[in-house]
Amino acid sequence: MSLNIVLLPGDGIGPEVTDAAAKVLRAVCTLEGIELDLSEHAFGGAGIDDAGDPLPAETLSACLAADAIFLGAVGGPKWDGEAVRPEAGLLRLRQELAVYANLRPVKLMDCLADKSPLRSDRVEGTDILIVRELTGGLYFGAREEGEETANDSLTYTAPEVERVARIAFEAAKGRSGRLASVDKANVLATSRLWRAAVNRVHKDYPEVELEHVLVDAMAMHLIQKPSRFDVVVTENLFGDILSDEASVIAGSIGLLGSASLGDGKRGLYEPIHGSAPDIAGEGKANPVGAILSIAMLLRHSAGQEAAAQRIERAVEAVTRRGVRTVDVGGDAATWVVADAIAEEVTNAGNAFFAC
Repeated sequence: MSLNIVLLPGDGIGPEVTDAAAKVLRAVCTLEGIELDLSEHAFGGAGIDDAGDPLPAETLSACLAADAIFLGAVGGPKWDGEAVRPEAGLLRLRQELAVYANLRPVKLMDCLADKSPLRSDRVEGTDILIVRELTGGLYFGAREEGEETANDSLTYTAPEVERVARIAFEAAKGRSGRLASVDKANVLATSRLWRAAVNRVHKDYPEVELEHVLVDAMAMHLIQKPSRFDVVVTENLFGDILSDEASVIAGSIGLLGSASLGDGKRGLYEPIHGSAPDIAGEGKANPVGAILSIAMLLRHSAGQEAAAQRIERAVEAVTRRGVRTVDVGGDAATWVVADAIAEEVTNAGNAFFAC
């Protein structure tokens, strides 16, 4: 098998975590006999600096021809005054790739329970998959900017909701059979449409237990007892906020990866953290979220489940040994953690390493 992967290092700590992810990807592909074609392209603020566009034409062309795309991070204060911000390139790339479902797993490693800001009895057993609608809602609606008045339009269509709901139901069917749909149906018309559309899709999945949760209540429940949830599906803005909230339950936002998927196999994979320009170049960035994004890439775009699990086991084994960055109580540099995980991938057998 051969894989054509485009790397978009981006800005801030993006290049550092991209290097880490690529190192582990090369290691596992060598081990599994996968022929790998990697290419790097300018994107985000780096795209603005290089070509005056956060998504240069050459970058977009490479992404559309790739089997999968890995993104480090975008943005930073350097480009705050630009007419087009780096984040505009990311929104456009999601549209061009037609990746409408963002999968964000939040799984607590037992050995990091003491790094969660919540008590261990609250977070024990947390294993949530947040499915976020990615190409609709406020982020893509018509907007009007002004000094005195501004407007952002929140629009959803029933087909947009139904297609992401179906992905969430399929995920729930393969896990515990429980799905929570998050909305604000007591206030928003779009949320009432959302709830009705999810209910229609539910008829095709009678084996899945569905509950509807208001977004403000969900924010509270995630702090009180996150382990009561399994799969969560919600709209773009709510998903962005709730998944960042949920990320710290696992110990650090730097631990979480994500997959943005559409109807085909090609996907966009990225850690959920930002560009963190204040620590760029210091070796403090946690590469685990980026590396786990590579595992998701191998699983969803390449169909290489064994390779994906090999990376996940290696991450847990290295974390259990205490090779960690400062955000999770360690003192290892970014590249030290990456080297350790790549070595573990290469040397470890198939036994499961529990924390």
